Amino acid sequence: MGKLAVQKYFAFMILIITVLMMIFTFVGLYGGNVNPAGNTARSLLVYALPVLIIGNAVLLIYWLVLRRWHWALMPLITLLCCIPYIGTIYQFGGLDESAEKQPGLKIATYNVALFGREASGFMAQDILSEMKKQKVDIACFQEYSDQSGDKKNSDSYKEYFPYMVMGQSDMVIYSRYPIVRSKNIPFEMTNNSAMWVEVKVEDKVIRVYNAHMETTGINTTMHRAAKTQINTGMDVEGNVLLRALYGNYTIGMMARAGQANVLAMDMRESEVPVIVCGDFNDVPYSYVYNTMLGDKVDGFKECGSGYMYTYRGGKKNVRIDYIFHDKAFKGLTYYKKELTYSDHYPVFMKIDINKPKAEE
Repeated sequence: MGKLAVQKYFAFMILIITVLMMIFTFVGLYGGNVNPAGNTARSLLVYALPVLIIGNAVLLIYWLVLRRWHWALMPLITLLCCIPYIGTIYQFGGLDESAEKQPGLKIATYNVALFGREASGFMAQDILSEMKKQKVDIACFQEYSDQSGDKKNSDSYKEYFPYMVMGQSDMVIYSRYPIVRSKNIPFEMTNNSAMWVEVKVEDKVIRVYNAHMETTGINTTMHRAAKTQINTGMDVEGNVLLRALYGNYTIGMMARAGQANVLAMDMRESEVPVIVCGDFNDVPYSYVYNTMLGDKVDGFKECGSGYMYTYRGGKKNVRIDYIFHDKAFKGLTYYKKELTYSDHYPVFMKIDINKPKAEE
């Protein structure tokens, strides 16, 4: 009798966990629809979605093993509702080689991490070689340094990319097509910024955005904690470190939300189709992702393949670099290259800018 009571109690507790997991997952799925300012806890659940999805999968297996079909419905329904989110980080299939051979505009976005502050310019030259290899038409670089970049390789960069515009601080856009207009978009109280250029491709004018959003602040906080420990010989208390990490992350999250709002307003004023590139420092389904995406198309969901992550710093393999495009265009290929010049991977996309009218 006691054993049966324990089993019932355990099953009841798992049921409670199932209900809570379902609630938290749905809150996370819609957490990116609200501005993080005043909705911090709800917004943070977006970042826990991978863990919540795994938890729901485990619970589904548990209830199926016990043959409790009615309870298994909860994690099953939750997982089915997560399919659109899963599609932002994983797509079945492989790279369509035939699509890569079709005519189109090749875009690249890459956080080059100041070219590793490498003074000789060799790293910048290697990156240019990769741009040539991938037949890139427009390249958007973030964390760019002209001291290690085109000033060391001015002739070779200009030979392949005849047109170039520098951003407000640490970004640049290179183009093989004429740039007819440009604009820098500084963000308040930060070194991060955005920019756009309008490029004339044959008879079309296209606006290309390059954005570098506020960082998370986690790496800076960890660096300061390590430096404090080295200088004082004292360990930083765990609760103090956690509060600092939480504070920096939420501040960065709200800063990125404001920056995304600024760019979304600017995009709405564009009279020509847009392509949006950059290091957003935020994950899919976040407020920043949703705001920047708007009514545009996420290139990876359209024509990407496999598991997509673009940041490789530490053990955090997450997708924070993106290419979106106007619905007037059609994506052909979307992929990253696992280069080791930066803590980010470059993302490449080929876009058909002459989408047939029937498909619009």
